[in-house]
Amino acid sequence: MDQKQIDRINELARKAKSPEGLTKWEEEERAALRREYVDSVLGSLRGQLDNTYIVDEKGQKHKLKKKGE
Repeated sequence: MDQKQIDRINELARKAKSPEGLTKWEEEERAALRREYVDSVLGSLRGQLDNTYIVDEKGQKHKLKKKGE
């Protein structure tokens, strides 16, 4: 997600709080942009966690496991 899209999300958020509100099309655009933003953040977080290791007291590295593994 680039800065242009984040600026558009913020612009729509400000307009939604104003007395004029959002049109139906703008509400749909805002929902799609928010979904894309959340997916981007989650993807980044998963990438970080996939490359995270835990070091035990013996100094050995263990790959971080998913919950339930």
